[in-house]
Amino acid sequence: MRTAVITIVRGRAAHLRRQLAGLSAGRRRPDLHLVVAIGDPSVRDTVAGADRTRVLDCATGPGPLPLARARNLGARAALADGADLLIFLDVDCIPARRLIDRYAEVAAAPAHSGALLCGPVAYLPPPGPAGYPLDDLAGLAAPHPARPAPGPDEVLTGTDHRLFWSLSFATTAATWNRIGGFCERYRGYGGEDTDFGQTAATSGVPLRWVGGAAAFHQYHPVSDPPVEHIDDILRNADIFEQRWGWWPMAGWLQAFEERGLIRRDADGRPHRIGAGAEIAR
Repeated sequence: MRTAVITIVRGRAAHLRRQLAGLSAGRRRPDLHLVVAIGDPSVRDTVAGADRTRVLDCATGPGPLPLARARNLGARAALADGADLLIFLDVDCIPARRLIDRYAEVAAAPAHSGALLCGPVAYLPPPGPAGYPLDDLAGLAAPHPARPAPGPDEVLTGTDHRLFWSLSFATTAATWNRIGGFCERYRGYGGEDTDFGQTAATSGVPLRWVGGAAAFHQYHPVSDPPVEHIDDILRNADIFEQRWGWWPMAGWLQAFEERGLIRRDADGRPHRIGAGAEIAR
């Protein structure tokens, strides 16, 4: 099974270097690592000399980043290269030594080959002066409390596609084509991965949580709720509601409302207070 890891990136050079180190230390290395640089020519210098790594340029202008389009660009290149298994790994994530091996093993099993595969992601504290010790990431990281945590050799059947996330997941080429990729109407932060999960569900693609295919999310400052992304979230939430009939990112929308940043009209549609107009459809 030919494997391709797809990583989209803008900035985050230190995170990308640690991811490259993690892939190099893996029990099984990917046959190809496609790094999609979103309007960032410096990425080529960051990955210079990395084995089995190719940089793709995803042009973008001012405004929200085309994250969905960048992932689809990486997938098309992987398929053109003959990849049987597409593994998406956010630039923030360092793969465990078994990540590639476990995704490939589970994807090759008849019971799971047509599924959307998600590995568990645990969250790391800030790195020390020497970075993170690759041989002890599990001892540092805390699992996400709202996601399944399968044992190292366990595969759990997911019952809620709303829990899908794009931090770390894999599909066979056939399953990717069945889902049809990410909806490129989404730009900027939030919503496109929830939409992908719903597309998979309506396409009859089951969800599996793959123990042993762990990834470790590197620390970076975040705000909760992510007020700096409020316009992206409102626009993408509106697109999602048009497509699926319900509002995603409900916790963030509620927090924005509680802070007086948005209001809802009689139909429940959120509006930015002071923006002067409804978020355009």
